[in-house]
Amino acid sequence: MSKKRGDTVLYRKKGFAPPNTRHRLITLAVASACATLVAPIHAQEAGAAATTAVADPTTPATVVVTGIRAAMQSTLNLKRNSDGIVDGIVADDIGKFPDTNLAESLQRISGVSIDRNRGEGAQVTVRGVGPDLNMVLLNGRQMPTSNLGDLAGRAFDFSNLASEAVSQIQVYKSSRADTPPGGIGATLNIMTARPLELGKQASVGAKVVYDTSNDNLPIEDKAKRSYTPEISGIYSTTWADGTFGVAVSASYQERNLGVNQSQITNGWKGPYRGDQSGVTGVIPLPGQPGSENITNRPDPNDVYSVPQNISYFMRGSQRQRTNGQLTFQWKPNKDLTTTLDYTYSENKIQTKYHELSAWFNHGASVSSWTDGPIASPIFYQENVANQDIAMNAGDFATKSENNSIGFNAQWKASPNLRLSFDAHHSTAESKADHPFGSNNDLATVSFSRGNTRVNFEHEMPVLSIEGADFNRAPMQVSGSWFQNGYQKMEIDQAQANGRLKLWETSELNFGLSLTNVKNRSAFQQVQSDTWGGATSPADYPQSMFRADTLSQYFDKLGGHDDPALFQQIHLFDFAAMRQRASDATGKPEKYLPSLADPDYDRRTTEKSKALYFQLNTEWETTMPMHTGIGFRYEKTDVHSTALSQTVSGVNWVSQNELPFVFAGKEFTSLKGSYHHFLPSVDWDMNVRDDFKVRASYGQTIGRPRYDQIQGGTNINPTGTVTYGTGTRGNPALQPVKSKNIDLSAEWYYNKQSLISLGLYHKALTNYAGQSVQMETSPSVTTPIGGKYFNAALAAGCVATDTNCIRNYIFRNFNGQPGVVRGEDNAAGNATGTITGIPGDPLVQYQITTFVNEKSANLKGAEINWQHMFGNSGFGFQANYTYVKSNLKFNNAGSGNQFALVGLSDSANLVGIYEDSKWSIRAAYNWRDEFLSSVTDLAGSNPQYVEPYGQLDISISYNLSKNLSLSFEGINVTDETQRVHGRTKMMVLSATQGGPRYMLGARYKF
Repeated sequence: MSKKRGDTVLYRKKGFAPPNTRHRLITLAVASACATLVAPIHAQEAGAAATTAVADPTTPATVVVTGIRAAMQSTLNLKRNSDGIVDGIVADDIGKFPDTNLAESLQRISGVSIDRNRGEGAQVTVRGVGPDLNMVLLNGRQMPTSNLGDLAGRAFDFSNLASEAVSQIQVYKSSRADTPPGGIGATLNIMTARPLELGKQASVGAKVVYDTSNDNLPIEDKAKRSYTPEISGIYSTTWADGTFGVAVSASYQERNLGVNQSQITNGWKGPYRGDQSGVTGVIPLPGQPGSENITNRPDPNDVYSVPQNISYFMRGSQRQRTNGQLTFQWKPNKDLTTTLDYTYSENKIQTKYHELSAWFNHGASVSSWTDGPIASPIFYQENVANQDIAMNAGDFATKSENNSIGFNAQWKASPNLRLSFDAHHSTAESKADHPFGSNNDLATVSFSRGNTRVNFEHEMPVLSIEGADFNRAPMQVSGSWFQNGYQKMEIDQAQANGRLKLWETSELNFGLSLTNVKNRSAFQQVQSDTWGGATSPADYPQSMFRADTLSQYFDKLGGHDDPALFQQIHLFDFAAMRQRASDATGKPEKYLPSLADPDYDRRTTEKSKALYFQLNTEWETTMPMHTGIGFRYEKTDVHSTALSQTVSGVNWVSQNELPFVFAGKEFTSLKGSYHHFLPSVDWDMNVRDDFKVRASYGQTIGRPRYDQIQGGTNINPTGTVTYGTGTRGNPALQPVKSKNIDLSAEWYYNKQSLISLGLYHKALTNYAGQSVQMETSPSVTTPIGGKYFNAALAAGCVATDTNCIRNYIFRNFNGQPGVVRGEDNAAGNATGTITGIPGDPLVQYQITTFVNEKSANLKGAEINWQHMFGNSGFGFQANYTYVKSNLKFNNAGSGNQFALVGLSDSANLVGIYEDSKWSIRAAYNWRDEFLSSVTDLAGSNPQYVEPYGQLDISISYNLSKNLSLSFEGINVTDETQRVHGRTKMMVLSATQGGPRYMLGARYKF
């Protein structure tokens, strides 16, 4: 007797599946997912149904249509026949993944959201769990990651990988005993094609990419062309009757783009209480001088914040991405298959930018405020004279390179025992790819800024400046910083697994693994602390600057056409200006970073041993059931070393900057260890042939970030007039632990259609909380609050007017111990260095360390509907994810807070049409507002990414059975993005990019 189950044939005995059926089904689902790669046959006329012919349950099914519908059906079968809660995405055909970016494909799955970088998907959040706590595998192997944007993170960057060699991605949402831990949100397994599966075939594709965002940049920052190439190909062959096989794939992609952003770059200073209880505010209390300039002043119990600065960035980037994979397979007999593979990726990015900015010192101000309890400025204005109008620029490049070599052997030792062994060595390395480092900023200024106002009533903040006069105060170089970052992660892993048939209805899966992860990150910043202008305008011919208008680069953002917007921006060639500054200061070392003497150097080794068992049983009941009961034991030893710097002094060099003087560095090490027993239980039941219910329980862990477990203490290079800051790690920190419950109901009402509902709950413990403590230097003194500082206060300066204090000290104590005066700048303020002397206060440090102290609950629901309209060729996929947690950021609160980041509802709607010639897909993805960070650069103010939706389209036309043409559009409605703080008016950034279009051709041999 046989019954249909999805796209495979099940052989039943008294309504019950025989022992190996489930594992055959999983194999068949995977084989079906790759079937379009195994034996592609071109799509039939519209509505032709996918069918299979299975002569033997161990023979892979053969789907007889290719394209979107076949991929949708294969994905459905994968979900239906897997243990636990599993979703996935399957390639439409050989070398043809649904999206050009893997992260953008993943966001189509219910519960998966992405974080974008440069308008492209980079990292994934699953079911409200952030990127650091999702595990990414390549063909079942744990993958390393590196990211110069976050040297301490564990999040995998999908933008490094091209999609052409990927056959499918499996997303395991419930815990599994046989996968490496780390995926609290999900474990994502990227699978590539194998030659013994592909057989003999080949294809080559080419695209022309037009990124419209490159057109909206200053000529100094834009690439010479907005049209760039993409080339990819895959070749597979077998010989000796399928004994040997080799497959090679490669791709090369270029992209030139622009991202323009209006920002409160250094965040919002605060929060303060309206009555200033506990901390001195930055706007005067009622009755104090200046209070008459405040409209709708925050009430005593309100909290409020003020902007630290305002910036407008125009960034141009050029990217070249190279990917390749080479795979050899040898199958000497039907019971043994060996695979040797090598995977390579390189992602090179060159960036140039210009910036217009103004810095607020929070002196005399005029402001208007919204109502509380969270008051934010409608506008904020500081009344100043001859302050700096900054026109900054940057020019840097980075390179990320991934290498992975691995060996796998699959052996059927006996009819009842299958064994496998897998080992790999993989590395991910990111570093600077430019003599000027991995990031930099060179500031040029005109000291002619008068009263400065920012209006927050529009989508982007609008800057207004009075009195700007570039003839009276010509542009000149002031301060700069040049950074060099480096990160490398290495993973050596060996895994041995087995599957033993027990009795008639059960099977025991078992295995062990050894994993050694080494992670190193290093960083250096060289800074020229001459923000007041140590050089003179005469050093910089004004012919080096090109005047331009600002608003044209922000034409998609509300507020760009406000008549009050300050329009004058002066652009320059970065390399030429950097050389001028180097010559003028006579300190070339300040303009060329190096990692020979890094500011910090973190080196962490994690050695893990794991053992797992899982017993799978099929139960002969009226409604066939399956159970999987297992556990994983994981033990990890941590050894962490960090380069610690010894502070010998501090110099007060500008209004609010006190760079520390370091006398030397040394490595200090700390150790830690932890072990966990992680049980898991899966149950599913076929209520009917087309209706299945599931329940899963499991425990998973997510390892701490690398900055949380670093050895030693790092003091940040520059302090403020308040204190210095630093961090100290805790290698004994426990990983986050999650107890997960999943429930699911799935109705497969035809071969290509599904309605499913999933519910989940996660109880999370051991989150690392920040423990902040003030520490006092045993010997280093600061001039803030010292002898000269107090003399300036006695002479009439106020503590917040650091210009007044510095001028008084330089003009009355020059030449005395700790005071070295320079020339006055164009604004008439004295420059120079003030150093603490004996008797002055000792330096205070705000040290942040980490302890396991936080817990949270997270729950949600997913609904998914996939439907094909009979033989019409039309179909759709729709899903919605709801997620909720009890741990949210309290916008009306103050101080350090802990809240789950990344939590947001999300939805997808994908419409398709396919016949023998045409394949059309329109995909809309939406993500609701989410908390991306509990701090900004100014301190304890949150960052919320506002709701964002994007429409992508793709159209393919088959000219013949071998040649097809395609058109793709990314973000075709030209959406913008916005981030805000405690209220929507407290904007942090407003960003515009532009649509991207691709025209391509693909030929199959």
